[in-house]
Amino acid sequence: PARHGELARPLPEVVWERLGVDRLWAHQATAIDAVRDGRSVVLATGTASGKSLCYQAPIAEAAVAPIRPGTALCVFPTKALAQDQARALFRLDLPGLVPATYDGDSSPEERTWARSKASVLLTNPEMLHSALLPHHAKWSTYLGRLQYVVIDELHMLRGIFGTHVSHLLRRLRRVCALYGADPTFVFCSATIGRPGRLATELCGLPVEEI
Repeated sequence: PARHGELARPLPEVVWERLGVDRLWAHQATAIDAVRDGRSVVLATGTASGKSLCYQAPIAEAAVAPIRPGTALCVFPTKALAQDQARALFRLDLPGLVPATYDGDSSPEERTWARSKASVLLTNPEMLHSALLPHHAKWSTYLGRLQYVVIDELHMLRGIFGTHVSHLLRRLRRVCALYGADPTFVFCSATIGRPGRLATELCGLPVEEI
């Protein structure tokens, strides 16, 4: 039987209406509560189980915050996945929620626009390493408000590639600290063994399994 859950505190009405769901699954409510409390999580659930909504909701809430809106960084292993998620965020059509893909296909003009306008940046590990972190001073406003970091397809971050990503995420955390931010991490994966351990080793923070 389906298991549903309720949030500890409701989302802003404008966000809830745009999400397009009547009720949350139990794992979604648990994840959203944890992420909004600043606890890093890893979601290891089956395909089409609504993992994306678990980070879309907190990201949207942060973007529409009236006093100090927060930004988000979503890292995907491929450009196609980032573009799919960008379209999903665009469809929410919320004021302040401005997604932008930042990859090898982005023109110089598009990169400049993303740096100054985007509240959600969707990219890949290579671009994070070669284009964003070396020029972090240009991203100081965005990084200073960075509230959430999403790492999708966790099961692909193994071996040497996983080692590189773990160094990148630690470097990202150091740069964020320079600008006064301490982002919460959200990892997503298909069902794998010991996802909490893998996520913790990748970012160097305690990560709750869901």
